Amino acid sequence: MAFHQGTIAPTAVLRSAPAIPGRNVLLRIATSGDIDARLALGNDLEIVQMFGMSKTAVKPMSREKATGWVQSIVSNPYAWVIEVNGKFAGEIRLDRVDRTDRRASMAIGIYDANILGKGYGSEAIRLLLQYAFADLDLHRISVRVLAYNKRAIRAYEKCGFMIEGREREAAFVDGSWHDDLIMGIVDREFLRQPSSTPH
Repeated sequence: MAFHQGTIAPTAVLRSAPAIPGRNVLLRIATSGDIDARLALGNDLEIVQMFGMSKTAVKPMSREKATGWVQSIVSNPYAWVIEVNGKFAGEIRLDRVDRTDRRASMAIGIYDANILGKGYGSEAIRLLLQYAFADLDLHRISVRVLAYNKRAIRAYEKCGFMIEGREREAAFVDGSWHDDLIMGIVDREFLRQPSSTPH
């Protein structure tokens, strides 16, 4: 399906997931205007390394890639753009949503290096967990994170995730093998937190 600047893909109207507002963060559907915003932020070397990409493999963000990124958000009924104080900042999504076993995995990416470490990622995670557990009636959310991504691990732990396992030497980044940590949280653990409702 074509996706042109200035238009919104028809699949956008098929989404059932709502916008989710918080104090400083808004989770919303992607629009064609996000193409330029994603293009402007580009690929920060430190950020993409935290995602598991070798710095030597990083290529400049192109309009084609930015457009594809927006398409992928629009086509996923459980994916949102993260907006911080009215400004585009990244994405968050649920993958492999299983309504039978009431489980899913989560992924988040903050692409603006200037706002890292200020709690916005944690707020976005809490907003998504609140929606996943209260609105979707899921029971379990898991994440996979590189063991060297200490900032992300702290954010997940702050939101109630626990380390459940380690996959040894699961990622080859910048010439070395690195472990992946498997983290998880279940509904009762999140909903009993005083800060589980971030509004």
